[in-house]
Amino acid sequence: MLFSCGNASAEHVNAPVANDSAKAVSATPDSAYWNADSLIAPAEKHFAHLRQLTYGGDNAEAYWDFAGDKLSFQAHVPAWGEACDQIYVFNPFTDDLRKNPPQKISTGGGRTTCSYFLPGDSLVLFASTHLDSKECPPVPPHVPGGKYIWPIYPSFDIFVTDLKGNIRKQLTDTPGYDAEGTVSPKGDRIVFTSMRNGDLDLYTMNIDGSDVKQVTQDLGYDGGAFFSPDGSKLLWRASRPKTPEDIKEYQDLLKIGQVMPTHMELYVANVDGSDAKQITELGQANWAPYWFPDGKHIIFASNHNTKRGFPFTLFKIGIDGQGLEPLTTTDMFDACPVFSRDGRYLVFSSNRGGKDHETNLFIAEWK
Repeated sequence: MLFSCGNASAEHVNAPVANDSAKAVSATPDSAYWNADSLIAPAEKHFAHLRQLTYGGDNAEAYWDFAGDKLSFQAHVPAWGEACDQIYVFNPFTDDLRKNPPQKISTGGGRTTCSYFLPGDSLVLFASTHLDSKECPPVPPHVPGGKYIWPIYPSFDIFVTDLKGNIRKQLTDTPGYDAEGTVSPKGDRIVFTSMRNGDLDLYTMNIDGSDVKQVTQDLGYDGGAFFSPDGSKLLWRASRPKTPEDIKEYQDLLKIGQVMPTHMELYVANVDGSDAKQITELGQANWAPYWFPDGKHIIFASNHNTKRGFPFTLFKIGIDGQGLEPLTTTDMFDACPVFSRDGRYLVFSSNRGGKDHETNLFIAEWK
């Protein structure tokens, strides 16, 4: 899976069903709905309750719709019959994914990543390689003792689908990688990562794919960008190779469609790229950033506290780079955190409670 995020088993229960899902959950905060409270570490003081949403495989990058009652996400779950990552939609408050798989909205061909709801919640954008081939593109082999790399498939383009899986529009068609698209809360622009200029930079475009504007210019990988809650700023992860050796390594990997995400920091800028500021200077990999609803703080995943490169832990920091605070404390993988618009819930990906290194989606009631 492309992340652009103990072995306790949670007791299975049915979610409450109501017209207003959030109110139904809130009305019974101590009920068995919260089936993973036992997986909350003692120091994770911001998790009032925890629910496991998926069970097995690799599940990540879950993003809320505008109404706050559905999630889109990417997953490779062999039991669902797909060979590699596909895009799905479900209601985290009412759907039971152990009884029924979620609604698939990608084509089932190629590899997909980075889905996001458009205004109105009837359409979702995502990146896919299916036009190039229905087969899964190859994943670079892991070399024992070698460096960790992500594939940057040049066949990725960004598409829009309805909630039944019917492709409605192709938003990008330039040669090279186009992916990692997210939508402004204002509903007017999309930010995405593209290699159309030979480097991995951020661009914005209108919802219909028109008026493409380049946002970042510096050499290095710029990706995983999100608009601030008021739509005025962008937050993203970036690598900035400086030495001749690092620059050569970065450019040599790009030539073969790869990037090494082991040294990334977080940046904030205006939506046009002006007034760009580096927020973190922690070392190692700081990524998967997302805005707190107040627009003044950031939640992100980082491995800067470990020499072995693992685990990844969730942290909070101000957009001024001050007030770093650890939010999760397990010796596992916690990443891809996304708040609901009202800040009541946090959905994230984690290895906690899983087996065979599976990565599941969890939703926490935030306090």
